[in-house]
Amino acid sequence: MPVYNVGPKRLVVGAHYGLKDWIIQRVTAIVMAVFTIVLLVAYFVAGSATYEGWAGLFSNQLMKLLTFLALISVFYHAWIGMRDIWMDYIKPLGIRFALQILSALYLLACAAYAVQILWKV
Repeated sequence: MPVYNVGPKRLVVGAHYGLKDWIIQRVTAIVMAVFTIVLLVAYFVAGSATYEGWAGLFSNQLMKLLTFLALISVFYHAWIGMRDIWMDYIKPLGIRFALQILSALYLLACAAYAVQILWKV
């Protein structure tokens, strides 16, 4: 029986990312959803949308920690998504690598700025 190769041969790159990153994206999405619920409950319990009300909410170290955990989840979630976009749509390796480096540096800078903001209050 003859063997027919349909389509071009496929070069599989990054196949080891699949399941682990799929699970991480689900976990980070759950962390963000839970944080959103906690933030909404805190907002409705406090009943104050003034600067003083928000500053009082974020003066609590636990709330700062939860917010930082949620922001790290956002940044990691974004990293996985952007990396997958670069891997899927940018074929030249040098350009893809440069875009991944720029994305990672931007997200790390955002995380550093988030730390500065959260612990300044």
